Amino acid sequence: SVIVLTRMCKNTQSDLLCANRVEFTQLAADYKAVNLGQGFPDFSPPQFIQDAFCAALNGGPSMHQYTRAFGHPRLVKSLARFFSRTVGHEIDPLDDILVTVGAYQALFCAFQALIDDGDEVIIIEPFFDCYQPMALMAGGNAVYVPLRPGSAVLSSGDWVLSAEELTSKITPRTKAIVINTPNNPLGKVYQLEELQMIADLCVKHDLLCFSDEVYEWLTYDGAKHVKIASLPGMWERTVTIGSAGKTFSATGWKVGWAISSGNIIKHLKVVHQNSVYHCATAAQEAVACGFETEFELFGTPESYFHQLPAMLHHKRQKLASCLQSVGLQPIMPEGGYFMITDISSVKCDLNDESTKYESYDFRFVKWLTKEKGLATIPVSAFFSPEHSKEFDKYIRFCFVKENATLDAAENILKKWNQRE
Repeated sequence: SVIVLTRMCKNTQSDLLCANRVEFTQLAADYKAVNLGQGFPDFSPPQFIQDAFCAALNGGPSMHQYTRAFGHPRLVKSLARFFSRTVGHEIDPLDDILVTVGAYQALFCAFQALIDDGDEVIIIEPFFDCYQPMALMAGGNAVYVPLRPGSAVLSSGDWVLSAEELTSKITPRTKAIVINTPNNPLGKVYQLEELQMIADLCVKHDLLCFSDEVYEWLTYDGAKHVKIASLPGMWERTVTIGSAGKTFSATGWKVGWAISSGNIIKHLKVVHQNSVYHCATAAQEAVACGFETEFELFGTPESYFHQLPAMLHHKRQKLASCLQSVGLQPIMPEGGYFMITDISSVKCDLNDESTKYESYDFRFVKWLTKEKGLATIPVSAFFSPEHSKEFDKYIRFCFVKENATLDAAENILKKWNQRE
């Protein structure tokens, strides 16, 4: 047969992480479950960004045609002005930024442009599910280092990265370290000391760093997001990934970006130009307006980057209180959209023949969706096969939802708890 899979597809055929996300999304829809699984808001973006999108759509013929392939001029200028302030480096809008179809494509461009056959990519676990297949598709090999819970496991900050374990994984083939802060699904916000340790290793061993920072504005309880690219020696070796979807609660717009030294971004541009080529003009125009507004309001109570985490702080507390009221112990996230909880103490009948060979959290999530009408995500899906068994007693909830959605989830949990 002429239908033969390429090496790239063969490398990722056995990977089930992304497929699992699709499966659980479909399961939630099939059973009409209250969905705290998927990581997107069920509320609208702020009015000013909606108005900007409408204005762009009515902005004349140019808003409906191609713009600059590597990023709409107004958007890259607004991103450069905004992030030059937070990264502590003067960003060139034309050389140092690539606008992509969401953060997902920014990651894809980074892996395809910078990872070669046999290169090793260190991925810190738990990790967003596309990192592993993207490393494999580029011909690389994924090497895993898990965050491990400390003696107290009340906050995501109690999960720590061992410097010794990370150092031991570096070999002559190591090309890059991938970090995600704030982390999905855990909610950990890396402290400056942890980032400095990673940065020191990157500089010492001449490694790249792919830093996924899509939740950078969503931090709670005084946790501070630090850009690893702002540390000495890291600007020229870090690809920082950002998302307008997460920034402005507009995930369906699919506008993201990669920011780095022009010497790195030029290689990502080659991948982008010969695959996607271009991103939606009107959406880029609207995001540009959003960043222009936020540049003026930054650090004030009127800033959406202040208002959104303040609102989500209350939703996080609401979900945590609900879980605690039915005897579960949530891990309080320092940042992001998600909260994980330990389910090892939950008593339920998981004797479903169709799932008996799956990990405990996968079986539990399917049972919870089918029998109770509440959709979540198993946390072991965010770990490598070698470490997933250690973490198969946790499930992930998304709390970036309307209060009515959270109330519906609370009712399900309380009814279930009363019957037990």
